[in-house]
Amino acid sequence: MDSVYVKSENKKSSKAVKKQKMEKRHFIKSLRHREELAGYLFIAPWIIGFLFLMLGPLLFSLYASFTNYNITSQMKFVGFENYKRMFTFDELFWTSLWNTLYYVVFSVPITTAGAILLAVFLNQRVPGIKWYRTLFYLPAVLSGVGVYLLWMQLLSPSTGLVNIALSWFGIEGPAWLYSPEWTKPALILMKLWSVGGGMLLYLASLQGVPKTMYEAAEIDGAGTFQKFFKITLPMITPVIFFDIVTSLIGGFQIFQEAYVMTENGDGGPVNSLLFYNLHMWNNAFEMFNMGYASSMAWMLFVIVMLLTVINLKIGKKWVYYEGGDQK
Repeated sequence: MDSVYVKSENKKSSKAVKKQKMEKRHFIKSLRHREELAGYLFIAPWIIGFLFLMLGPLLFSLYASFTNYNITSQMKFVGFENYKRMFTFDELFWTSLWNTLYYVVFSVPITTAGAILLAVFLNQRVPGIKWYRTLFYLPAVLSGVGVYLLWMQLLSPSTGLVNIALSWFGIEGPAWLYSPEWTKPALILMKLWSVGGGMLLYLASLQGVPKTMYEAAEIDGAGTFQKFFKITLPMITPVIFFDIVTSLIGGFQIFQEAYVMTENGDGGPVNSLLFYNLHMWNNAFEMFNMGYASSMAWMLFVIVMLLTVINLKIGKKWVYYEGGDQK
């Protein structure tokens, strides 16, 4: 009788354990469903906007890239002729792509490093630091066209403040926007002036680094540079990675600067400022080759997508996540 009683009790306890496990699984599953639902609700405005405002134009431009279309005439399907023209007949395509790559290769690392160093300096506890942060962030919120016109005056070869300041040190300033060798460095210099947006991101991430890590490093005898390279940089690598990816995408989309700062958007002297988007704009709205411009837009999408995928693959090797998992 005792053995039968023990067996029945064991069955009851095992059933109770199974029931608890099932209830726990059900609770976790329902919690995940609620979290997923909340996530979809948060991104619902973007999804609705994409489906009703962006998806149609995207599909239209994809089809237009395979047609001979100049807005006023009917579309004539030409297959891959626009893409063939892009790589074989349009010399300005390669010029614009080279100019854009030059700008991206130099502007992204320079502005990223500048934003990090500026954030480190503005993360110090000194009197009036809030005013300094506001002062350095201000250029990032100024109107684009107004800033470009201002920099055209600053970079004037004869009366610009930049060359006047260089003359104080005995340096003869270049012609900047009037010299093919200096047009792109001039825009990179202008971009460096507005690193306040990136600085704000890095400043927030720096303030999230645990102070105990610095205290432990000081006890071990670590110096300023050792703490910066061994603690600060690894802890903010997720933000660095985000900034690099978004800056790279934004760099390939450069347009306004060249359009405003060159005469009639012609790309400057010897096409030195004929960036990819400016060349695409001229084809679409100056020469009304909308089909060819659409093919250029999709080629730009492919280039940026490939570079982003490469960044995501490489990022797993150097981006540190606090949880220890590579995302």
